[in-house]
Amino acid sequence: MKRTRSEKRLPLTDLIACLTEERKNGRTVVFTNGCYDILHAGHLHLLERASQLGDVVVVGLNGDRSVRRLKGGSRPWVDFDDRADLLAGLEVVDYVIGFEEDTPERIMEAIRPDVMVKGGDYTQETLPEKDTANRIACRIEIVPFRSHRSTTGLVDRIVRAGGDDPGRRFSG
Repeated sequence: MKRTRSEKRLPLTDLIACLTEERKNGRTVVFTNGCYDILHAGHLHLLERASQLGDVVVVGLNGDRSVRRLKGGSRPWVDFDDRADLLAGLEVVDYVIGFEEDTPERIMEAIRPDVMVKGGDYTQETLPEKDTANRIACRIEIVPFRSHRSTTGLVDRIVRAGGDDPGRRFSG
C-alpha cells in the first residue's frame, strides 16, 4: 500500500497500532535509525538493504537536540521536519518516527522490530542498542559502508572545494 509522507509520520501509539496490523498479516518489521542530516547514496543503500530484510521499514530519526548532542553544536544542517519529510518520501521507507534520546532504545522497546539494520561503522559488539535488541529478540544486521558515501565525507569534499559554510542550517 502506497502511503503519503504524512501517513508515514505517525505518533508512536499510532505506529504501534499499524505495526500490530502488519504483523497480523504476517509481515516482518525492520528498524533502522540515524540522524540522516544530509541524505546521500550511502543512506539509500542502507535503506534499500533494510527493505530486503523484511516487509515494513521503520526509520527512527534523531531529533534536532539529539543530533546536536551527538554530532556537535553546528548540526543538524537540515532540520527535523525536512529530514523526516525526505525519508518519508522514499519508497523504501514505510514509517518515520522521531526521538530525542541519544539511542532509539525506547522506540525499539515500544515497536519491537524483528530486525534492526545498522551501518558499517558499527559491529555486533559495539552497537549501543545490542542489549535491547537481544532482550526483545530482534536480529541485528550490519550493512557494510559503501566507500566515499558518508555525510562527513560529503561535507569535507564541499569544504575542500570552497563550498558555503557547512555549519549553516538548511531549511525548507
